[in-house]
Amino acid sequence: MTYVVAEACIRCKYTDCVDVCPVDCFREGANFLVIDPTECIDCTLCVAECPVEAIFAEDDVPEGQRHFIELNAELAQQWKPIVERKDPLPDADEWAKRTGKLDELIK
Repeated sequence: MTYVVAEACIRCKYTDCVDVCPVDCFREGANFLVIDPTECIDCTLCVAECPVEAIFAEDDVPEGQRHFIELNAELAQQWKPIVERKDPLPDADEWAKRTGKLDELIK
């Protein structure tokens, strides 16, 4: 099992999770983070660090967001690793509570 970044991260990109990852499994896009399922060791450390609760165990991804499992795997192959915490996007707080953000994702 792996962990998955879901919709709540889009247009927020808080990177608190990156700091605690012992294997550097996060990958960074313009406005979203993903977890590389081949690198994730299922340690759970990132889950508690995400301020928008965007990280789920693969088996616990909400029904309407299960497509993020495949999306994380796909984008992890295209995006570069992120290994240090960065500032969130400038308008992250405004986007944090919004839903239906998939159309906002920049691949």
